[in-house]
Amino acid sequence: MSTDEAHARVRETDEGLRIEYLADGPTTVRQSAQEIPRLNVTDEMLRDSGENPQSWLMYGGDYAQQRFTTADAIRPRNVDRLSLEYTIEVGETGRGKLEGTPVVVPSDPPVMYQTNGPDELRAVNARSGEVIWTYRYAPAEQGPDEAAALLCCGSNNRGVAVLGDTLYMTTLDANVVAIDRYTGEQRWLYDSAPTRQGYSATWAPVVYDGSILNGSAGGEYGIRGFVESIDAESGEREWRTWTTPQDQWIGDAWRNGAAPNWMTITVDSSRDILYASMGNAGPDVNGIVRPGPNVYTAAVLALDTSSGDVEWYFQESPHGWWDWDASAPPVLFDAEVDGETQRVVSHAGKTGWNYLLGAEDGKLHERSDEFSQHLNMWSLPQDTLEDTPWIMPSADGGSEWNPTSYSRETGNVHVKAMNYPSKFQWDEVDEWQYPSTYLGGSFTVYPAMDDPGPAPDEWNGQKAIFSALDPVSGEVVWQDEWEEFAMGGSMSTATGLTFTGNGDGEFIAYDSATGDRLWQYQFDAAVNSSPMSWYDPGVRKQYVAVQAGGGGLRSASDGNTVGVFSLER
Repeated sequence: MSTDEAHARVRETDEGLRIEYLADGPTTVRQSAQEIPRLNVTDEMLRDSGENPQSWLMYGGDYAQQRFTTADAIRPRNVDRLSLEYTIEVGETGRGKLEGTPVVVPSDPPVMYQTNGPDELRAVNARSGEVIWTYRYAPAEQGPDEAAALLCCGSNNRGVAVLGDTLYMTTLDANVVAIDRYTGEQRWLYDSAPTRQGYSATWAPVVYDGSILNGSAGGEYGIRGFVESIDAESGEREWRTWTTPQDQWIGDAWRNGAAPNWMTITVDSSRDILYASMGNAGPDVNGIVRPGPNVYTAAVLALDTSSGDVEWYFQESPHGWWDWDASAPPVLFDAEVDGETQRVVSHAGKTGWNYLLGAEDGKLHERSDEFSQHLNMWSLPQDTLEDTPWIMPSADGGSEWNPTSYSRETGNVHVKAMNYPSKFQWDEVDEWQYPSTYLGGSFTVYPAMDDPGPAPDEWNGQKAIFSALDPVSGEVVWQDEWEEFAMGGSMSTATGLTFTGNGDGEFIAYDSATGDRLWQYQFDAAVNSSPMSWYDPGVRKQYVAVQAGGGGLRSASDGNTVGVFSLER
């Protein structure tokens, strides 16, 4: 198969995006004769990833998902000299599906592993940008029920995990594949869940202590959510924790109650505890058929990494009617709270607030000031859209899946938020059947409507807001408002910079403390991804990489570019 030949087709249907694979099995195309340097990625390297300026070994930068680099060549005083080193064009099949974060293994030369939808993975010489091989997933045999995967909000892939000589990637049809990182050949496939039961996958998995920590997606398609652990060597399941516990739900609502975990898991490696961001209840906007709080929906859920036992949970929107997932990855750090240095979990919700929780017990220490506008919060959906008031945050949030960065220099978290109104309306619910959605009604998103009519006077008209928040005091430190949709996350540096992009294609470096724009680059597509960085001692340069291709639920403009910038020390 050539690199330009489509291996999968994404079709829009009344039920959402439908994924159909055209190739007969996975394919690896080698584009370069160069050999990837032999270097065993160890558990120690993974635990040290957030401290090593030459590493970015997992989606969030480290297990704590701080999205923080200790590389220090790029500083506020010289960031204006940061320039584009090279670009990677991912091809038309990946166009508009760039929400991921590459990882970089620190060899000589460093090697980047970059993914995009649908189900593509590349190995790249991170110093030159030369693509070494490209892997494209397709099932050798269709899944057990021969059903196409369905997706509400984009056929993305957000990245890989790495351990030893192996890469691990989820696939849109809810599998996990293991791939030789030197050759790009697939080694094994783990069938996580049936597509005919509504499951899919778009997140980057995490490898911890020899196990792959994996989640579940399909909150709009009648699934029962779970978090699970898979042996990284054999590809066999070690444990699974269902996230709609039957004994805590009323009646049979747990069967299709959703509670997916569709973003990358955070780990406290000092305590062997994972923190999962939990999605909406199902059906999304009809709570009548699922009475009770619907644990563990719209929550941060803490589990023991070796057993999957529940340690605690914190719900941000119990018994929700507004699709307010708690989808962004939790961020873990130490902070002085109540006069003591404590391990805390910070989480920015679709509710438009940031929550600071105790890492050991889930106790709420602080709910922040609102980082996006609130309007008619908690108003219940009515029989028709016309009878329901405009509500903010919308069904998109607040902070959607957008990963937060944490600056160790300022102590602030940086949150990208959606800021526009929705209306919600509930319907009678029938038993869910593939391939229908399981929304229990419908909702609007004002700026995306064909004929929205007048906007509520209270809305300021800015579709996105980027904020620095003090998570301990809850105060908003600074904000920048954007006129276009903007998904994706940010990255902070030890030198006091925070990088992020927006729907207008601007890739920006802010002063972390003041919010002043110190540098920016203009892409021709929305930046709906999350940047990363590494330092290459072989050429004495710090690099910053970001994907600019739009994609996902709200994409102002699509493209197919991975941009890599550099500055010599």
